[in-house]
Amino acid sequence: MDMQRPTSAALQTSRARLREMLTELYGEAVAADLGERLLARARHMKPAGSPAALSAGEIMLISYANSIKEPGVAPLQTLRKFLLEHLEDGFSSVHVLPFFPSSSDDGFAVIDFRGVDSDLGDWDDVQRLAGDFRLMIDLVINHCSRESLWFADFISDREPGRGYFITVGPVADVSKVTRPRNTPLITNVHTYRGIKQVWTTFSEDQVDLDFSNPEVLAEMVDILFRYVEHGARYIRLDAVAYLWKTLGTTCLHLRETHLVVKILRLLLEIAGQEVRLVSETNVPHEENVSYFGSADEAHIVYQFSLAPLLLYSYVFEDASYLTTWARALDPPPDGAGYLNFIASHDGIGLRPLEGLMPADRVQALVERMHERGGFVTLREVSPGIETPYEINISLFSAFGGSLNDLPRYLAAHALLLAFQGIPAIYIHSLLASENDLLGVEQTGRTRSINRGRWELQALQASLEDPYSPQYHVMAAFKNMLRRRASIRAFSPEYPQRVLDMPASAFALERSAPGQRVLVVASLSSVAQDLRLEKDDLAPGNYMDLLTGNTIEVEPLLPLKPFQVLWLDVGC
Repeated sequence: MDMQRPTSAALQTSRARLREMLTELYGEAVAADLGERLLARARHMKPAGSPAALSAGEIMLISYANSIKEPGVAPLQTLRKFLLEHLEDGFSSVHVLPFFPSSSDDGFAVIDFRGVDSDLGDWDDVQRLAGDFRLMIDLVINHCSRESLWFADFISDREPGRGYFITVGPVADVSKVTRPRNTPLITNVHTYRGIKQVWTTFSEDQVDLDFSNPEVLAEMVDILFRYVEHGARYIRLDAVAYLWKTLGTTCLHLRETHLVVKILRLLLEIAGQEVRLVSETNVPHEENVSYFGSADEAHIVYQFSLAPLLLYSYVFEDASYLTTWARALDPPPDGAGYLNFIASHDGIGLRPLEGLMPADRVQALVERMHERGGFVTLREVSPGIETPYEINISLFSAFGGSLNDLPRYLAAHALLLAFQGIPAIYIHSLLASENDLLGVEQTGRTRSINRGRWELQALQASLEDPYSPQYHVMAAFKNMLRRRASIRAFSPEYPQRVLDMPASAFALERSAPGQRVLVVASLSSVAQDLRLEKDDLAPGNYMDLLTGNTIEVEPLLPLKPFQVLWLDVGC
């Protein structure tokens, strides 16, 4: 790994690229000074090398700092203790969701980007966690809290915050703006200058930042590097697709937004940091992967379509839509990759199914989730017309929520782990948490259904109880994660090939030099025998790398209900 900054010639090239992009955003008069300021911040960093290739053992856990709590102990300390005791060999990385002082949305309405919520711990706790796991920190780049000092400056007409927010006139035409939610896009705010209409994409408590002001970009660059200094090895660009606003457009995926991502990537390279940018854009697939750019934007892109497709496939025992999508999936650029997940702190997005599944099948999924205690949020697509946007439900409840549902629940994760990319497991999926309806009642937000809190003592008791789902799910995950880490073909850099299968099954091949693994999954609640092409799986005996068992194929491959096989089929 190159531990040095770019050479003098490379730095000059990077400086020119940076100035060119800043000129397009802000004009030549601003670009020169701003570029030198940003370069100085990047050059202030101690070089740490460029991101190296990731192994099959790169597996990420997603958790809030306080998903597990115990009396008298900072939650960040409790989380680290739990991970080291139970999951050190299973996860190499951990995404700790926003742990900053905030006013709502479980941390995503940030009051102070440079602080740690004292109820959760401090920066020393964060850095200790970063010493044990590769840490992902959220750069909540689109907005901040109404309670932030920046917004207090805006209210009082003081620098620097007075120019950090987007205001529009009372008759501004925002009809073309793509809306992620059906809450008001514009919020009236009383200021010392009178009532101002400010842009609030996600809620009235989350006020969008104005990146047409170059000082906002400078602030975010400094904050990004502060996170790196505190140990971040992944930076998640939260809701980045909505970053730049231009009236008369959709204000989604604008060229200016992509330029900002390119600038962040370039500055990390200039600083010589072993850090990956991760774009979080809950949108249809083709829009989502645009954040790879020309291998000059995000290193990692969330694979948003995979989550609802996997859920649908197992709930309805029909993998046809999953197979069609996966067969058409383009590989990521060299050095880039997908982040694969079924569940996260957010709901299961439905926009990523656009163009992949008929509306009546999406509605069938929505209705099934309603039956299992879930909620569905809507977004307005045109005045008076709303469409399902996101399913809010715990994943274990989505699969049925009982011990009888464990075979298909665990099978879905065994299949997830085989896809090309980095697998990410939400802590409530790992712990088989059920719908937190009390949390919804207390907060008034449907997303709280999947953001519950475990008391450590109660969790430990459940993990030791052989009659609890937590006992079985944790044991199964430990086995799956340990075995996956040893399979070279599952490294993110190696490709996948999806096979033609009946709707009751799904199969893909992962290949690395010296190893070929055929992953075959039953999506059926009854046993079946599959016939595969001899070039894919000839008659013979094969090792199942998931269980260590030998599987006989002559010539049919027998599959038990919801069985997943990771077959070592040679070179």
